[in-house]
Amino acid sequence: MTRTELQREYERICRDWISNEIRSAEDLDVLLHNYRILFAYNSNVIENPQTTIHDTREIFENGKVINYTGDLRTLFEIENQKICYDYLKDYIIRREPLSPELICSIHKKLMAKCYDESRYQKGERPGTFKIHDYITGDGVGALPEDVPGEISELCREVNDFDGSGADVLTAGAYLHLVFESIHPFADGNGRVGRTLMNYYFMTHDHPPLIIFEDNKDTYYAALAVFDKTGKLDGFKLFLQDQTVRTWKRENMRRKNLNAYL
Repeated sequence: MTRTELQREYERICRDWISNEIRSAEDLDVLLHNYRILFAYNSNVIENPQTTIHDTREIFENGKVINYTGDLRTLFEIENQKICYDYLKDYIIRREPLSPELICSIHKKLMAKCYDESRYQKGERPGTFKIHDYITGDGVGALPEDVPGEISELCREVNDFDGSGADVLTAGAYLHLVFESIHPFADGNGRVGRTLMNYYFMTHDHPPLIIFEDNKDTYYAALAVFDKTGKLDGFKLFLQDQTVRTWKRENMRRKNLNAYL
């Protein structure tokens, strides 16, 4: 697909999303029935390769997994995705603006029962900003004492953004890239960042997207480019591509999830 073709398909998908006229949490459930499972699976498997689409689907559709023998943390991570989606539905419908409190609530939902013993011994807890320094491999991450101020400033910047038309993609990309560069939590920053970006998109009439696990190298490269240059054009193009892949007309609208996989 050429860049022009990608742009046209992306714009069509954005128009289709707006045409759904979502007015209630029930409307959102119908529209995102398959999406929420695929998003949860891909967002988790990027960080944890033990995640499976089968287990994710079982938890979302049946609330449990039969005869599971894997790591319990993996199940908690999947269950937490469902809990977080259910928690955010009404916030999305009300178009609640971003705030440090909402971000911490999302983190608490996504990371409940998922912090390891070493983090607990250091005093770290799901739902609270980090109190120790956790620099990533590329040296990314704000100092713990700077995190509350930087997150508050990021929320202010994004909430003050016009949020119309093509600018929504810019704001969503900026939100995700800056959030990941701040790295405000001791763990779970990627999961929270991807959820925040889609939360912002949906509260501004833009379709949510899936960053697919098989595109994670491109995803990580785009994050690194922003960290080094401050440029987000490449990441915006990547998000357009992932949006088109997420909402392929012939796949996402089928009732059978297996047809999409």
